[in-house]
Amino acid sequence: EVRGSDTPVWMTVLIAALYTLLIAFGGFIIGVSVGLLLAIIMQRFAFMERGLLPFVIASQTVPLIALAPLIVGIGNRISFGPIQWNTTYSVMFIAAYLAFFPLSVGALRGLKAATPTQLELMRSYAASPRATLWKLRFPASVPYLVPALKVSAAAAVVGTVVAQISTGDRGGIGRLIIEYAREASAQPAKVYIAVIGAIIVGLIAAGLVALIDLYLTRNLPKERLT
Repeated sequence: EVRGSDTPVWMTVLIAALYTLLIAFGGFIIGVSVGLLLAIIMQRFAFMERGLLPFVIASQTVPLIALAPLIVGIGNRISFGPIQWNTTYSVMFIAAYLAFFPLSVGALRGLKAATPTQLELMRSYAASPRATLWKLRFPASVPYLVPALKVSAAAAVVGTVVAQISTGDRGGIGRLIIEYAREASAQPAKVYIAVIGAIIVGLIAAGLVALIDLYLTRNLPKERLT
């Protein structure tokens, strides 16, 4: 049980895991949206790919442990009317920051996967760039998009846990790992339970992406065993 509380440790970890999962999900949605938008822009305009892709790659070289306090410091000065930026938003931003990169690179590769013959057929139908995007490029990108979504989901979970550790955001698995690590000598089991909670969050995220995979590939021809 948690010191000064009648709540069992497993229940505390479960609540923290759900909170972390919620933050990671928000970061995942934001990161995927930004990554997909960047991929569409870079695919549509070659000069944008040459200009943006190096910065997209370079963005992932910034150490997360150094980035987290900077984002918190900047975020604390931001407000949207009555809504004040807080540490939770910073954690979600960091999760999105890690999630957008795999998606943008994978989606860009997928959007370029259509063959010259397929593109020529769309041009012969006088299809607009938007129609080509929705009717050809997006379906062709699914084999690349699904693995990118899996990596982005894992990155969002890792980013959330690490950001909670770096920023001290209360209520999540990252904060529990710090608190329980201080009691490791007296109650080492607590640390393991918190780590298992983080693993469960990652497994749930992977399961959700697997459902997305089933949805996106529902109309694709299935391979038959011969």
